[in-house]
Amino acid sequence: MKTTTTMAAVLGSLLLVGGAQAQEKKLYLFNWTQYMDPEIIAAFEEKYDVDVVQNYYNSLPEMFAKLNTGGVSQYDIIVPSNYYVPRLIETGLVQELDKSRIPNLDNVMEQFDDPSYDPGAAYTAPYQWGVSGLVYNAATFPDAPSSWSLMFDPEVNPSHPFALMGDGQVTMGIGCAYLGHGYDCSDVDAWKESAKLLLDTKNRERFSGFVDGTPALQQLARGVTHAAVTYNGDYLFYKDENPESFADIEFVIPEEGTEKWVDVMMIPAKAPNPDMAHNFINFILDAEVGAQLSNYNYYASPNEAAKPHLDEVLTKPPVQFSDEVMQRLHFTPSLKGDKLQTFTQLWNEVQSR
Repeated sequence: MKTTTTMAAVLGSLLLVGGAQAQEKKLYLFNWTQYMDPEIIAAFEEKYDVDVVQNYYNSLPEMFAKLNTGGVSQYDIIVPSNYYVPRLIETGLVQELDKSRIPNLDNVMEQFDDPSYDPGAAYTAPYQWGVSGLVYNAATFPDAPSSWSLMFDPEVNPSHPFALMGDGQVTMGIGCAYLGHGYDCSDVDAWKESAKLLLDTKNRERFSGFVDGTPALQQLARGVTHAAVTYNGDYLFYKDENPESFADIEFVIPEEGTEKWVDVMMIPAKAPNPDMAHNFINFILDAEVGAQLSNYNYYASPNEAAKPHLDEVLTKPPVQFSDEVMQRLHFTPSLKGDKLQTFTQLWNEVQSR
């Protein structure tokens, strides 16, 4: 019995060591689609002798739901947007960063050192930043105003199909902006007005649905819709990939205002390989790698040291903007408690009616 017990213990120990070593050879990345240069992944794998396993989501609610149903122990790196950061921290789904292991944090622009969504940047390292804007077919709307009226005013667009974004906070914010309450409104009465506007808009014959950024562009290219909401980097990416299909597709920042966002890298609370996760964050924040990332996906880099390596297209609209346009860009508010509950009820009503 004693010998058998000892042998079992040895075998068990070996299995644990083998499992730990196998785990150390993988990094599990949970990210948006079309958001990572495969060559960056290959370079990281070679440098650290590790396999990167990538999984994707199309919306922040999808990402959050996945983490809440076991994903918190399945992924090493997630890439949420700024307004979901407080929710992830408060629900205990993420862990603080060990900044001593991320020396390339010194490359980050000053504006991201102490962000409102994560004071002191204790949990986050910036990945990319961009905007959500109005995209439309200029052949259909040759005199289109730079305004959300292309969605909400039947006299401006009486007969052509259009889509709104599936992200509730972004779409409600757009409604608030159009009504004069500002994109970043958080007043319940303003939300109710926006919800009514969205319900009226949704019941119009030419409303084609709530469609997230990348699929919205694909629908535009096929002529399924003629106006939608999308991300500036996605727009440039697909325009470069399919110049003929996107020859008449234009992207604008509406005069009423829209969303500015920052996507960040975070480590889930029960990440299987947090050591490699820190290596990955540091790798992405390297000056040349940071520029390579932006040059690939066409989003603005939060990396000051990356600037000399950026392609020219990333130095002008719709990636970089004038001071006047920047005044029209606002972060989506972070919601919690009663405010989050009220918002969720209103948005569920918009979707279900």
